Amino acid sequence: MKLGDLSVTYVDVMMRTVERLGFDSSELLKQFRIDQTTLASPDARISIPRYMRLGYAAIELTGCPWLGLEMGANTQAVHYGHTGLLAMTASSVLEACQDIADFGLLSSYNARGSVQFDASSKSPLLSFYSIDPYNDYNRFVVDSVLSGWFYVLKQMTGRSDCVEQIHIEFSAPSYAEKYKEYLPCPIKFAAQANQLLLNSSIMARPLMQSCASVHEALRLYAEREITKVRLGLSYIERVGRVISPMLVGKTPDMDEVASRLNMTPWTLRRRLEAENSSFQQVLSDTRHWLAEAYLRDTHISLGEIAYLTGFGSATAFQRAFKRWTGEAPGRYRDQYKDH
Repeated sequence: MKLGDLSVTYVDVMMRTVERLGFDSSELLKQFRIDQTTLASPDARISIPRYMRLGYAAIELTGCPWLGLEMGANTQAVHYGHTGLLAMTASSVLEACQDIADFGLLSSYNARGSVQFDASSKSPLLSFYSIDPYNDYNRFVVDSVLSGWFYVLKQMTGRSDCVEQIHIEFSAPSYAEKYKEYLPCPIKFAAQANQLLLNSSIMARPLMQSCASVHEALRLYAEREITKVRLGLSYIERVGRVISPMLVGKTPDMDEVASRLNMTPWTLRRRLEAENSSFQQVLSDTRHWLAEAYLRDTHISLGEIAYLTGFGSATAFQRAFKRWTGEAPGRYRDQYKDH
């Protein structure tokens, strides 16, 4: 199981941003073995860990820890691929936000969660999942996503009052003052979630490029593509994808996972048995795969990995990892430290 991947359009935005800041992006692309053919490919993806390392390298090159905010300002709806075109032609702000949440999987997948849109609260919420623990490798991701949504909504509506407030999970960083330059709305750090609190009074407002016929054609295509993605997954893979974001700090049970899949626990058990597996086996395998990915592809501590894979302590995690692989997690990580 991968930690996730995303379309190279996100790399394109990053490299354009580096160039606009006055730096040469070609060396970064060369360092990470990304060529122009790859950037032009409609199906090319980059792994989440590799993207984070690329972002950190870009921050070091430019000396701008607020790179993500600048990336957001340079983001347009087309950078979300088919999902962005769909949102751009929606009938209203409400429908555009729902499109972004419903079809985000077409341009990115992360084991930690998915984009959510909740229109039922007083201030509708467009939320990006948690990628805690935060560090110099991933803060820019949250900055780029939230500021990107802000600017895309502004472009689609011609208004700058779509967002009432922005909540960010991590504490105010060293560049906190920069948020005022990019985002003219209140920012709350150390919040419970990463999200935009939207202006409810403009949810029904039509977009500047609304077109019912084009939107319907794009929606039908998007639904076919999403169906292909889901049909291509075995039930073992589908259950693993549901379990992954639920592991943070706890161990989900079969009833919870079945509910997320809109099926009964009995049906879930039967589907897994048909693939010669069980819920406990998928749970164990998912923890195992995620643990290896975190050790191989990130720099986070063993205690943090234990938390992200649902163990109560680093000791319990280390025992389980040795049972899975026959070696200690630290030794396993040492094999990949120069990769």
